Amino acid sequence: PEGTILPCNLPREDTNDAFIYKDGSVKSIEELPDHSVIGTASLRRQSQLMAKNPTLKCVNFRGNVQTRLRKLDDGVVDATLLAIAGLKRMDMDDCATAVLDWDEMLPAVAQGAIGIQCRSDDERSLKYITALSDPDTKACVDCERAFLEALDGNCKTPIAGQARIVDGRIQFRGLIAMPDGSLKYETESEGAVEDATEIGRKAGEKLKAEAGENFFEMMVEMSPQQVIGQLTK
Repeated sequence: PEGTILPCNLPREDTNDAFIYKDGSVKSIEELPDHSVIGTASLRRQSQLMAKNPTLKCVNFRGNVQTRLRKLDDGVVDATLLAIAGLKRMDMDDCATAVLDWDEMLPAVAQGAIGIQCRSDDERSLKYITALSDPDTKACVDCERAFLEALDGNCKTPIAGQARIVDGRIQFRGLIAMPDGSLKYETESEGAVEDATEIGRKAGEKLKAEAGENFFEMMVEMSPQQVIGQLTK
């Protein structure tokens, strides 16, 4: 919002998604049997799942971590995905069947990062929280958020974006997709850490140009049934 800034990101937790199968016997998305039911309210996850296997059925899955795991145990769904960061912070990461790398499931922008926001004219608060900021996390999150801003993305848009610093340079990967996974556009870029925001912005503009206006219009026009499964429990 106008008049506020995000000057601080604390050291980042693992950014990847955890894959959790009902009995632990299936270890990856690729191993899921056709027509498996996956519980997720995330269009980002749904689009990447269905791009790998269009027979999968994604159903709306809400509640806190314990509620979702209980639904999994009760057989409401075959599998679900959660941020491993949240499970680690709750000391529940042993629930994960597997932790997915970027090639299997590209995480959300700023996943695993805690940000502290404040009023832009609050100099006293700025002095304290800026000192708490982790420079590497801040650079990566700034890159990812610039990508999201360039795409004008929101929670109804399947967008993934992740940056990391390797050997002193920032590496970024991003994607946008149709909710049903039928279309997907991806990009990768690399550059100096001090150019993090510009790298993210250019990546977003590149995908926006490649996808074209029709892509975003089609997404808006998709019916609720196409956007996410209607089974809600």
